[in-house]
Parts: sequence; structure tokens; C-alpha cells
Amino acid sequence: MARPKTSPRTVDNPPAAEVTLQQFLEAVADPVRRSMIAQLAVAGRDLSCGTFDLPVSRSTATHHFNVLREAGIIRQRYEGTTKINSLRPGDLDGRFPGLLAAVIDACVRENGQVTAAT
Repeated sequence: MARPKTSPRTVDNPPAAEVTLQQFLEAVADPVRRSMIAQLAVAGRDLSCGTFDLPVSRSTATHHFNVLREAGIIRQRYEGTTKINSLRPGDLDGRFPGLLAAVIDACVRENGQVTAAT
């Protein structure tokens, strides 16, 4: 008996054109989400969900990742069974010029971190 084929897991990342300023601002209002943004910026590379240092449970972290994704701040994709996160500065710059860069800078400063680019 042949095994059923499974389709690869995907994540619905909204196009930047569908992201509202309200969504974006509400997403960055939470300190845990700002910490997540800072950690991605400091790493200077994509990170899996499990590599973040967060003061919340795994299920709460999942909620925060979803809010950031739906606000267009991060893009998520699967590599095997691991969900990978990346910032979307290029995608959002056309929609809200300079806003994500300013938020990233503020998040990094708030967390007392230095980005990989500096």
C-alpha cells in the first residue's frame, strides 16, 4: 500500500500592501514583540522560533509570532518541521517608508543590544 503524499507546510505571509498602519503599531506596542524584533535585528539572520529568549510560554510566543507576521513585520517559512522567522524591511519600506527601520532601531536600543550591521 502506497503512503499518501503530503504537501509541504506553508505559512500565509500577508503582502505588505494589505498591512494597515493600525496593525503595525499595535504589533510593536507589546514589549515581548519588540524584544523579538530586536533579537532578529541583532542576529542579522533568520532565526527559528525556538532560538528566541522570551519570558513567555511557548503557546504565548506562538501568538506573538502570529501578530508580528500578520502585521507584516516578520516573514515565516518552514524548513522541514522548523519555522524560520525573518524581518521584512524591504517589503514594508514601500508601504511605510523608514518606519520599520526606526522601530528596529528603537527596539534594539530599548533592549541595550547592538545590531550585527553595526
